[in-house]
Amino acid sequence: MAIRTFGTNAVDWEERVDLDRLRRERLDRLKAQLDASEFGALLTFDFANIRYLTSTHIGTWAMDKLIRFAVLPRGGEPVIWDFGSAARHHQLYNPWLDGEERARAGISTLRGAFHPDAGIAADVARKVATVLREHGVADAPIGVDLIEMPILAALQAEGLTVVDGQQVFLEARRIKTRDEISLLAQACSMVDAAYEELYEFLRPGVRENECVGLVSKVLYDLGSEYVEGVNAISGERCAPHPTCTATA
Repeated sequence: MAIRTFGTNAVDWEERVDLDRLRRERLDRLKAQLDASEFGALLTFDFANIRYLTSTHIGTWAMDKLIRFAVLPRGGEPVIWDFGSAARHHQLYNPWLDGEERARAGISTLRGAFHPDAGIAADVARKVATVLREHGVADAPIGVDLIEMPILAALQAEGLTVVDGQQVFLEARRIKTRDEISLLAQACSMVDAAYEELYEFLRPGVRENECVGLVSKVLYDLGSEYVEGVNAISGERCAPHPTCTATA
């Protein structure tokens, strides 16, 4: 196409963001990085990495709880474990997960919310080890991005060698695909719109929380799924900015 367009809606008469291509190229990049590494598989608990790998998402409310997990074995396809209802949704509606084989019910330890006697850590390790053995990579190191100590101990008890795999994920994500660049441009335009609304809203007596609320509303109205880091600092607290201070 001669001219790129960045509309927020898809249309049948113009190519904008090709989400199928986005999913495919992300997975291909990660597979290439895995093949170039010494790892037999990649195991992820980080929501951003899980989304990059499996094209699944269940909302930002659980991002800090390490609930879900997914594994990419060398030479294989990604497998994700999620809440039972979420796993069923993935099976029905995610075109990149082949039914029950690659989207399975299962959760991790929720940052220790489950007591060790519940056996959740051992269950997670058993699930992961089963997939690795099926693909013949259980004897190779497994790269992990984020992990809790009970999960680490359980994986080691299964005979797995666990090493830091975060850089493999970051290297795959470092260079953006054409569709990721389009989405970044779209996100930037949405932020520009929020600042324009904020500029017109500012007047004497406006409170910081009102500014944050306005920016958040504009971004959510435009389609944002996650708004983070809206800093509103005014008055004497601006000098110096409280998040930019340094000690001599």
